[in-house]
Amino acid sequence: MSGPSQATPTPSPIALKVKGLCKTYGALIALRPLTFELRAGSVTGLLGGNGAGKTTTIGMIMGLIEPTGGTIHAFGHDIVRERYRALGRMNFESPYVDMPHRLTVRQNLRVFGSLYGVADVAGKIAELADNLALGDLLERPCGRLSAGQKTRVALAKALINDPDLLLLDEPTASLDPDTADWVRSHLEDHRRNRNCTILLASHNMAEVERLCDRVMMLKEGSLVDDAPPSELLARYGRTNMEDVFLDVARGRANGEAARERANGGATVAL
Repeated sequence: MSGPSQATPTPSPIALKVKGLCKTYGALIALRPLTFELRAGSVTGLLGGNGAGKTTTIGMIMGLIEPTGGTIHAFGHDIVRERYRALGRMNFESPYVDMPHRLTVRQNLRVFGSLYGVADVAGKIAELADNLALGDLLERPCGRLSAGQKTRVALAKALINDPDLLLLDEPTASLDPDTADWVRSHLEDHRRNRNCTILLASHNMAEVERLCDRVMMLKEGSLVDDAPPSELLARYGRTNMEDVFLDVARGRANGEAARERANGGATVAL
């Protein structure tokens, strides 16, 4: 007689849960307590000026920076205590983080594929080379790539394990408009095909409007706004996210910019 059947566990709708996350370096406050959740399959923009805490936040989520306080759970696993149970389903991309210069593109991708336990590394590299037009670059040392080529290779590295959680720091920096559009389309396809959750730090507001269904705005280490792009546009009386970004960066209160325009565009002190 067979035993009672066991129901298949329902996947959690929350891919990432951050609570009270903060980071200080002595007297310097890099990030004040930050709490948020990312639903599976969502794309969230993490915006702010230089030094706002974006890269620090991503680094702590990846387990590369030790938090001063707070907790991070990815797919239910504590990143500080058991990150190796979650990291296989995550990946990270930044054009500002170099791969070993002496290794070729193929060698670098093979190393990262092996680290992530990809079953058919050669096949995956061939697939990414085709999708990201890397065929002519595979045998070239990474130290001899242009900035735009390095960005495409960094994206290939980030997709080598078909991640369920993808952390992106300026993913289309240094790319021409045509290639950047192509990369965004590839990210949209990856999200759709794998229900991938994406956290995107970017200074390209057109990119944010296109890809993100939610935007978190940081200023000097604090979360100052959190809403879908359409709500932020309405809240600040703007027609594009670049103007919303400027309003936040320059300390203008919700609706203040619209009142300034109505009053003839009074100058705001920075």
